[in-house]
Amino acid sequence: MQEAHERAGWVSPNYSLSRSVALNPRTMEENRCIAFHSDAPEVEQYRVLRTRIQQQVGNQQGATIMVTSALPGEGKTLTAINLALTFAREFKQTALLVDCDLRQQRVHQLLGYPGNKGLVDYLLHATPVEELFVWPGVEKLTVISGGRLLKDGSELLGSPGMRNLVHDMKHRYPDRTVIFDMPPVLVGADALTFAPLVDYILVAVKAEETQSADVQKALKLLPREKIIGLVLNRHKGRQKAVNEN
Repeated sequence: MQEAHERAGWVSPNYSLSRSVALNPRTMEENRCIAFHSDAPEVEQYRVLRTRIQQQVGNQQGATIMVTSALPGEGKTLTAINLALTFAREFKQTALLVDCDLRQQRVHQLLGYPGNKGLVDYLLHATPVEELFVWPGVEKLTVISGGRLLKDGSELLGSPGMRNLVHDMKHRYPDRTVIFDMPPVLVGADALTFAPLVDYILVAVKAEETQSADVQKALKLLPREKIIGLVLNRHKGRQKAVNEN
């Protein structure tokens, strides 16, 4: 099977420098990280979204995608996680999921492992970036999430150190898609500050709950040319990804 993958162009990096953790399948299911199980029926929607994004990216080597929402509670973090898991299953891609919501840092919580270090450790305390990477046992996926929280991280997210880190993440591995989970647009300046640093933006919307006026307000604040779609998240415990660009 491995030889067949290699002949087909399967990219499988070495994670010797990353801290390894083991994900609990039950925890992943309870937290609705549905793309952890490739046979879940909802995963096909994420495959469609991944394909639409790849069509937008074209032949570009290395892509950075910011996932945000208008307001809290619209499923942006789950969207980022499930999209990263889906990209990691693509033959010629690796994925890096970065928790840039410095107010909450929920990525590692939803994945079910302790987050000891995160972006703040790198930006404020010069912690080597290699110490931030976690390999969650999913081939071709690495994660940065955890560490100290900040109520207002907009200055850090727009700092030269953050700009340099994003540039390094984007260009070090040309086959990598970097997905950033960002705070909601309408709760502070974090997402607006970070938007200039990425190539593309996805906006999560909660079905039947998110007000159209809030979505429109958020979209007007973001650079329109970078918005590649909306992700419609279902209520009642289910999630569906739909590109509506």
